[in-house]
Amino acid sequence: MANVAIVGAGLMGTATAWPLSDNGHQVRLVGTHLDGDIIESCKEKHFHPRLKRQLPDGVRPYYIEEIDEALDGVDIIVSGVNSLGVHWIGQTIGPYLRPGQLIIAVTKGLEAAENGDLMILPDVLASELPADIRSQVRLAAIGGPCIAGELAGRRPSNVVFGSRDRDAVERLAATFRTSYYHVWTTTDLVGLETCAALKNAYTLGVGLAAGLLEREGGPDEAGAHMYNLAAATFAQGCTEMERMLEIVGGTRAFAYGLPGAGDLYVTCQGGRTVRLGRLLGLGHTSAEAREIMAGETLEAAEIIREMGEALPKLTERGVVKREEFPLLRALIDIVVHGRPVELPLDEFFA
Repeated sequence: MANVAIVGAGLMGTATAWPLSDNGHQVRLVGTHLDGDIIESCKEKHFHPRLKRQLPDGVRPYYIEEIDEALDGVDIIVSGVNSLGVHWIGQTIGPYLRPGQLIIAVTKGLEAAENGDLMILPDVLASELPADIRSQVRLAAIGGPCIAGELAGRRPSNVVFGSRDRDAVERLAATFRTSYYHVWTTTDLVGLETCAALKNAYTLGVGLAAGLLEREGGPDEAGAHMYNLAAATFAQGCTEMERMLEIVGGTRAFAYGLPGAGDLYVTCQGGRTVRLGRLLGLGHTSAEAREIMAGETLEAAEIIREMGEALPKLTERGVVKREEFPLLRALIDIVVHGRPVELPLDEFFA
């Protein structure tokens, strides 16, 4: 059995403790500097206050100040931080790593390089590790549709593990796989992570329809909603993901499988990304919506901001055409530049 440390006691990172524990692995849950209250509850009550569940037996919580003890002798490290914490976790775990360890991330996002090229977050994390250990550990990531509360509730979940190292990703899949946590594997880490990030942007786009509907007074007397608009936005999101996969050299079919359409669908079922889209559709500015949702990690806004840096540069370099990505460009206008919601529907599916 493996010794596994989850660094980051948020929802998704912590939820992976259930399949790991059910498989008999020893799990150490390490809170970040922002997770003090969560770890206190986990230590005193063995209860995770955000997941609203008792932790599985055998899961041992640690404060960040105890990270040296928590990472001692572990085989696998789960990066459970959000996209804003990727640099931090690389710097934090780096001094404790040893050759042969596996690192797998639940983090979703991309970073734009100076020239507009997109960097996946496992590579960002790797860039923060000490040079002498960087090539001696293997990095992986989790993509596909998985709501943390459902995983912790042992509901059927279907995900994709990705790593450039085939042996590493198969070892990880075997460690996590259970009768309810179904894991497929890929060596296309770039394609997997590109879908995982962009689906947050396009979920916000789908969420706009709910706000626009409310803005018009809700369903009319005959019960007409705006599902047609939401569906068209969903489909355009998948189309644009496929094009971006082609640009980055990823597996284009991912756009319509678990990493793309599957993850986009489940994210559209609720949560902070859809709420942000609804607020913007209602007519709130991006700044007003952020204020209303203060304290929430808005991954969708972050990826749209990064794409707002990348897409103009990629267009200027001729990597993408000016008429491509009409939905993403509209989302950049709304979220980054604070412009009113206006979806260029006649430019979709061109």
